[in-house]
Amino acid sequence: MQIEPTAAVIERSRANFRLAVRMAASFVVVLWLIEWLIAALDLRPEDFGVRPRQLVGLIGVVCAPLVHGDFAHLLSNSLPLIVAGTTMLYLYPRSSLRVLPAVYFGPGVAVWLFAAGSSHIGASGIVYGLVAYIFVSGLIRRDRRAIAASLLVAFMYGALVWGVLPIRRGVSWETHLAAVLIGIALAFALRRFDASPKRRYSWEEEAPPVEHDPIDGGGGHGAVRDERPRLPGVNVEQEIR
Repeated sequence: MQIEPTAAVIERSRANFRLAVRMAASFVVVLWLIEWLIAALDLRPEDFGVRPRQLVGLIGVVCAPLVHGDFAHLLSNSLPLIVAGTTMLYLYPRSSLRVLPAVYFGPGVAVWLFAAGSSHIGASGIVYGLVAYIFVSGLIRRDRRAIAASLLVAFMYGALVWGVLPIRRGVSWETHLAAVLIGIALAFALRRFDASPKRRYSWEEEAPPVEHDPIDGGGGHGAVRDERPRLPGVNVEQEIR
């Protein structure tokens, strides 16, 4: 029989989940405030994007995930960001300290070095990086919760896998591909982080029985077994006599 977690453990787990939801949702709220500010000030979002191999485009490494082409673009990223961010923070809190900065800055650096196009913007790289990490980590660790969350994000995001291929005009497939590769690499590198607690069963808590093997066959607790080597043709009783 599996040992049930205590009430304190359950409550702590629920508190951690609520905190993860609040943190992920807060980031999305910040994105919406930035989009409203850009619209109100009549700014051009592409000015804050990553421009490959242009010195001015380095600002996009920091700013590009925060700006979007329009509200529809941001809306398509919002729910996947909340689900993927919550899953990451809740299931892999220690790994998050390394994965989140990597999938935020890493794709922008890769795009600046290797990509083509005028300007790359949007938080979709974060989504792709988190989903890749969560899904591969779930497979490595056999964590069904992580795999289910990854498939949910893929379902909400539409044809997620096609976003890493250059088949749609106006989509930064380079950002998506770089984020996926970063997420997969980190899933293997950090596979020992945030290990799932080992399930324990009630029979593991029981003390092993003590065996008694007295020479007199009476089952008394004070009997001592004779461990001397036996002589050929002589039984134990004759040896003792």
